[in-house]
Formats: sequence, structure tokens, C-alpha cells
Amino acid sequence: MDFKKFNSLSSLYFSQVKDMGDKPHLWRKINGKYENLTWNQTNHIIENLASGLINYGLLKGDRIFLCSENRPEFFMSDLAIMASGGITVPAYTTNTAADHEYIIKHSGARAAIVSNMDIAKKVFPAIASSKCEFIIIMEDNISISDNSITAYEWKKFINEGEKTRKDIASIWSTQKRSDTACIIYTSGTGGYPKGVMLSNGAILHNCFGADDLLKEVISDLNPINFLSWLPLSHSYEHTIQFLMTGWGAQTYYAESTEKLLTNMGESKPHIMCAVPRFYETLYSKISTGLKNQNFIKRALFSKTIELGKKIYNNQKLSKIELSINSILDKLVRKKVKGRFGGEIRCLVSGGSALNFEVGIYLSALGLPLLQGYGQTETAPVVSTNPISKIKIDTVGIPLTGVDVKIAEDGEILVKGENVMNGYWNDPEATSKTLIEGWIHTGDVGEIDEEGYIKITDRKKDIIVNSGGDNISPSRIQEKLEFEPEIEQSMIYGDYKNFLVAIIVPNEEYIKSWAKDNNKDANLIKLSGDKDLHSYFSKIIERVNNKLSTIEKVRKFIIAKESFTVDNKMMTPTMKVRRFQIIGKYGEELESLYS
Repeated sequence: MDFKKFNSLSSLYFSQVKDMGDKPHLWRKINGKYENLTWNQTNHIIENLASGLINYGLLKGDRIFLCSENRPEFFMSDLAIMASGGITVPAYTTNTAADHEYIIKHSGARAAIVSNMDIAKKVFPAIASSKCEFIIIMEDNISISDNSITAYEWKKFINEGEKTRKDIASIWSTQKRSDTACIIYTSGTGGYPKGVMLSNGAILHNCFGADDLLKEVISDLNPINFLSWLPLSHSYEHTIQFLMTGWGAQTYYAESTEKLLTNMGESKPHIMCAVPRFYETLYSKISTGLKNQNFIKRALFSKTIELGKKIYNNQKLSKIELSINSILDKLVRKKVKGRFGGEIRCLVSGGSALNFEVGIYLSALGLPLLQGYGQTETAPVVSTNPISKIKIDTVGIPLTGVDVKIAEDGEILVKGENVMNGYWNDPEATSKTLIEGWIHTGDVGEIDEEGYIKITDRKKDIIVNSGGDNISPSRIQEKLEFEPEIEQSMIYGDYKNFLVAIIVPNEEYIKSWAKDNNKDANLIKLSGDKDLHSYFSKIIERVNNKLSTIEKVRKFIIAKESFTVDNKMMTPTMKVRRFQIIGKYGEELESLYS
């Protein structure tokens, strides 16, 4: 697919409809079984929905708020909004009512589309106090007690659009690559989220680069199966859905994170995209599960990892090792792949840094893991490891048509058509981030002799100690969280003479430790327990032995709860919100210096 030839995401989709017709397109669970919508069926709904939006006065450039779980209706709403001349403003289903209100008011959304009444109830206050004129809910028989809110049922709204069809082709055919297609709000690790304006061309350019990079992975596949489970409100998954459109892929929508492995077995995806946290959890589950296996199974796994690492490091295998490795392909790696549906060609990781040991472990098990890098501001992918030469400790090479350079202070700068149009209604923030066409990412890194990018830290997160040394907290946190007993951590110590940490113990280890020590497995109570603190002191010391003098964690506190989206200590994309954690635990952390 030549993504360069299209003027918009809408034109990409409608071109594919002509070719794909009655072939399966989107799969969703109905009464416990996956059923599909064909390309023609999705097209019919998209055109009716777009017509309905135009009938209600949607004008070119109007913003439409969209909040839904991953399901066919998200894709169809997204396309209908764009095809009718509007701009999609996707939002996370995990957002609070206050989050929704901020996005709706800040974007100036004229209408909203949501998946269910639970989300609608969180959106109603924003509708009542903003310029948002009506809401469409993807449910039947809705009941709204507030007469000031105009609400429509999904099917009825689409049926109305069918009665008064509009010539939407006359709209999308005149769209330009430079036109803003969507405004995706950042997850707000440092405060209020910013609305990133992404053009048709930015996303299409990203698809072109990804297609070029993954050609050898998918060239012989027909059809391509993909399982959508990361939030479609995030730029990562949002762009992937258009890559799949260009590939003519069959997209399956996962029911939930809890049912992910079951859904993988049903959909048999060829490519898996996820954030590092998923792969780290997977690694932890495999490692923990092995402890309960017999000696033979543990030995087979151990040998598989050993030989897999040798292959990754380009070490020559002896004839005996080659034979053993071939046997392990069938006894171990095939079974591991089977857990993912059996057809996985590669895993793709993005969103934050991937632990090297996790990456090499999964690769050794026959699951090639391609770590990539990007930001919402770059639509979002900047670089990815090619399947032909994977360097797990890097985020790969820039996509075709993307320029990357390192500034004098080490910051990574990015330029290309994939770069955002700017931040919505925030020229000041735009001017600080987008300078002479270059996105200043805020990430610090380096480029090796083969053009592979390595991220060393976040510019804003670098800790400068009292001696003036620059210290990477993410490097230390990665080592802490590799310990099975530690689930999450955060390093603290700006302008101090040593580093301290806050750690979140692994839930299963806490239960086990509490049982062995006749204590209540309640983290609030245990956070101040001297015996538990002594237990974790030994683990911290184990990590310190791998760190330099200035990186060592001298003191620590135990968190009273995990960092989650609900308590606002994590973003919906699973990034730690340092300012929120410091806001809650700052005094305790400071007390460690007294």
C-alpha cells in the first residue's frame, strides 16, 4: 500500500472499501463469539453517521469528542467525524468527569460520542456547562432525566442519517494532508494535558514508515490478523488502526485486558503491539509459573533462554547446540507462541523504555521483540527496530522520511511530515516544543554508528545531585523493578547529597511475606512495618551492588498503595506522574534526609 498517494485518512479508507467490498473487516464479540462486519457494512454505517453529523450542523474543523472502549463503533465514529469534515478528539474511558470536562471545554467540542451510559454520566456535566450541543450514546433505550441535555441513541441517529444522505465524498475528496485530522490530548505527566493537533499527512506518513519497516514481516500474509487492545484514544493504537486499514487487515477487538490471552487464541494475531508494562508482566508470570514446574521443564526453559541469548548475540552454535535448539523450537518455543494464538511474527513495544532483560528473554523464547520510540507529537512513531537486525537495548532506526538529530545538550530532535501541527489553543507551548520544524522531545539519547537510537533519560526527569552530577532515575528504577519483589518505584534526590526511593512491593510477594510472618497483607499497615522494611533493605542492597556510588539508593520508603490511573499516580498510558507522587509522599521523602 502506497500511503503517500492519499490526501487524507478518509480517502485511504474509502479507497480500500472499493477493493475489499464484502471481505471481513472488523470483528467483535457477540454472545460470546467473534462475528465480523464487512468493509461494505462498516462503510454503510460510516456514511450514515457522517450524514447525520452534517445534518446537525457539523462544519469543517468542528471538534467532536469521542470516548469508547476498543470496538468497531470507535473506528466508524472516528472515520465518520473525519469524513464529514470534523476533527476527532478521542479521550480515555478511564478519565474522571473532571478530565472529560477539561478536554471538552478546552477543545471546544460541538458534540460527543460515547460508548455507554456510565461514560455518558461522567460527560453530562461538561455538556451542560460547555458549547457541546448533543451526545450520541452507543446503546439502545437510553433514558436521560436532564432535559437540558440532547442525547441520541446510536442506531436511531444512524437511521436518521440514512434518510437524509449527504454527498460526503465531496467533503473528504477535497481534504489536504496538512489538515488537522484529530486532536489527541497528552496524558499529562506534568500537569494539565495538551491537545496535540495531528494532520492527515502526519498519520499517513507514520503508516508509510511502519509499512516500509514491516514489509518483510507481513509480505506473505493474506489476510493479516490484528488484535486491538491498547486504548484507541492513545496515538499509538489510533495510528495503528489506519496502518491496518491500509493493509486491508482483519481487526479483532479484545474484550478486556483480563481476557487478552483468550482473545489472542481466538483471533490468532500476526503482530502484537503493547507497552513495556505488558511484556514485563508477561515475563513475571512466565518466571513465576516456572517455579512450580518440574525439573525437566525448568531445564528445557533454561536451555532455550541460554541458546536464544547466544543467537541474539551472534555467537556460533555447535552442531549439538543446533540440534538441541531445533528440538527446543518444538518443545518450548512453539508452546510459548501458542499462548499468543500461534501465528505471532513479532511483538512491538512502545510508549516507554523496555527492560533489556525482559526483551532478550522473550526474544530467546521465539518472540522477536521490536522496541520502538515515539511521542504523541510525532504521530507517534519516530523509530523502530527492524526485524532483520534487532538491538534490544535501542529503540531502533528512524522510520523512512523521519529525520532525527541530537542537540548539544543531548536532547533528541525530530523532523518530518509526522510532526504535529502544534498544540491546540496553546501557541506558547507550541513555540517551546516545535522550533524551526524540529520537535524538541524532552528525551535525552544518542545515535550509534549504525543509526540506532538509544534513549538514556527524560530531560526533565534527570536528577542533578548536590555535587552537580547528572543521574538517570529511569536507569535505577529499571533495575529496581527487575527484582521480582518490587512492582513499581520512583527515585528522588534533586540537589541532594544522596538518592532515596519510594517502592511499591509486588502484591503476590506481599501476600506471601505477610502469611509467613503472621501479619495482615495490608499495604497501608505494612508500609511502616520495620520487619518488612528490613526485608526490602536486603533487596535494595542487591540492586545497589549493580550501581555506581552516586546512583546507589541510600534510604527508601514503602508506598501505601500501588501507582494507578485511579489514584492519578499513573497516566492512562502507564507512565508515572512524578508530581502527583511527590505531592503525596514528598514530606516522607524529605524526612529521609533529616
